Amino acid sequence: MSSISSNFEKVYGHSPHICASAPGRVNLIGEHIDFSEGFVLPFAISDCTDVAIARTNENVIKIASVQRNSEVISVAISDISPNLKGDWERYVLGVIWSLGITTGLEIFIDGKVPVGAGLSSSAALEASVATALNSLFSLGHDLPTLARLCQKAENDYVGMPCGIMDQSVSLMAEKGSALLLDCRDLTTKNISFDVASHGLELLIIDTQVHHALVDGGYAERRGSCDSVVNKLKKISMRHLSLDELFSKRSEITETEFLRAHHAVTEIQRVLDAVIALEKNDFVELGNLINASHNSLRDDYTVSCPELDCAVDASLAAGALGARMVGGGFGGSAIALVKAQNVESTKMGIEKAFQDKGYKAPRFFTSLPSQGARTL
Repeated sequence: MSSISSNFEKVYGHSPHICASAPGRVNLIGEHIDFSEGFVLPFAISDCTDVAIARTNENVIKIASVQRNSEVISVAISDISPNLKGDWERYVLGVIWSLGITTGLEIFIDGKVPVGAGLSSSAALEASVATALNSLFSLGHDLPTLARLCQKAENDYVGMPCGIMDQSVSLMAEKGSALLLDCRDLTTKNISFDVASHGLELLIIDTQVHHALVDGGYAERRGSCDSVVNKLKKISMRHLSLDELFSKRSEITETEFLRAHHAVTEIQRVLDAVIALEKNDFVELGNLINASHNSLRDDYTVSCPELDCAVDASLAAGALGARMVGGGFGGSAIALVKAQNVESTKMGIEKAFQDKGYKAPRFFTSLPSQGARTL
């Protein structure tokens, strides 16, 4: 019996009807452009969220989690709506609401993706629940549809105006590859991402500055991008060239210009990164990763002192490239480093954090892993 199934049985007294798992993600490049119909290049990490679910004849949804001491939260099905107050369980209820499930359920969660680290623990939770429910109720949704339903749960139920990237990669990722995702139509292409055979490693640095994206910072920046699109009469940032952005700078505010400048240049950086990977040109990839961080720091202003410290210390230790990942305001950074320099890079980052009086960072690495699946 699997661990998630065993834990479910301890809480509810019987076996679940289905179990599923979905991973967190690291976005190699392409940050804050998924809602602008851009391209992104994420990959799934090995840390996953597992879920076990059973149908019941009660008109109640029961939810428990390893991370919350297995305490059961009970919500009447008739009460499930975006106006219902709550905490982490709202992500689960949002998926149930988005998929149109009106049957009683018992749910148990074991989330191993670090929360608040910028590795998309919320999408892993949504994707695992959606995968399980899609199978349990034979809904027949394909993966792009499930991704959109998970996004709808987070946008309309939780109230977080995220794009489509996190849910898509959690559902669609393949082992050994980064996922080039066209956020306009959700078409994908697997791009081989084999750093190990080139003597490199992707170091993930959790600053342990935990962010909460529902606080409005993300929404404000997305609003600026939407405003530019409306003022310049574009369908999305995908349709705005850099030359046109500069030529029409006077028609938008300076803040809007900066946000749009990040979006337009970041979309191009993703396409350039794919070319670099196909050529195994990791020096150029590192340059693009660096440029992405600078843009997120200066144009989109979603970095923070700890993230900048992690990036600067990584580069000082010889990293080919480093940048913040995820929504920002905290969370994690990545550094593309020579495998032989991993430990010295960690030491350099730890010292930089200590010198500035920051909380000690956490480190881990992950190879590109498989997307969501039933267990």
